[in-house]
Amino acid sequence: MSATGASWYDVLGVEPDASTEEVRSAWRSAIADLDPSERRFRLLNQAAEVLLDPARRAEHDAALEAGRSDEPEPEEPVATPTTSPATPTTPAAAVPPTGSRLPLVPGWALVVLAVLAVLSVSAAVVVWVQPNERVVSAAEGGNEIEESAEQARATAERAVGPVLSYDYRSFEESTAAARSYMTVDYQEDYDQLVAALEPNLEEVQPVVEVEVVDSAVVRTSGDRVDVLLFVNRPTLNKGMDEPVVYKDQVTMRMVREDGTWLVDDLSTTPLQE
Repeated sequence: MSATGASWYDVLGVEPDASTEEVRSAWRSAIADLDPSERRFRLLNQAAEVLLDPARRAEHDAALEAGRSDEPEPEEPVATPTTSPATPTTPAAAVPPTGSRLPLVPGWALVVLAVLAVLSVSAAVVVWVQPNERVVSAAEGGNEIEESAEQARATAERAVGPVLSYDYRSFEESTAAARSYMTVDYQEDYDQLVAALEPNLEEVQPVVEVEVVDSAVVRTSGDRVDVLLFVNRPTLNKGMDEPVVYKDQVTMRMVREDGTWLVDDLSTTPLQE
């Protein structure tokens, strides 16, 4: 425990015996009125990352019981967008997470990483620096805005799996399913990354799945909603006996076209363990 005695429960303002739904509700309420560039926004997300993950919450509880906490004043999250097939994460973000998660990153993957970094950084600028954006608030938004944002969030949860997962044995089917959730503009960016992945599929033999841990609406502006998701990515490559599970924070920009919510942009950030 730190000198201040702070814990992730204190950050979200919930009791240690709070249910998952209570934690989720506290997190969504806490970030609803914050700008994503604020340090507290990132801190609240870190708290939710731990407390909404049963295994990490159990570790945190054990640390608290032992009279210590290794996460009272967390460092800023690593702001390196990534995703990959050699350690796949997705055709749309097909580059292995940075750091020491993988023993080897093939040279071709570094090329994809460079492309992805440019796309992800530009996406972050577009998502968070819009002059007419406003934070979703139940008090000011009204039922119509709240319902629309909830529809966008639900679609984002359904879309993130197809968009970020794929199987080398059925790659065409996987990418076709992903495109059905995207705007035409985002399909063009996605196809560039798919083209970079295809030559290496047989060599790497990636099988990437996506499991949604939780999600929340961050911002809304007319027919555009930004959704934040926590996801796990079990990834199995050639020669591996068991999949490696990567954890990511995903930001998806959803836009409504002809009454249908579609993915218009996406960026990922690896979560700190």
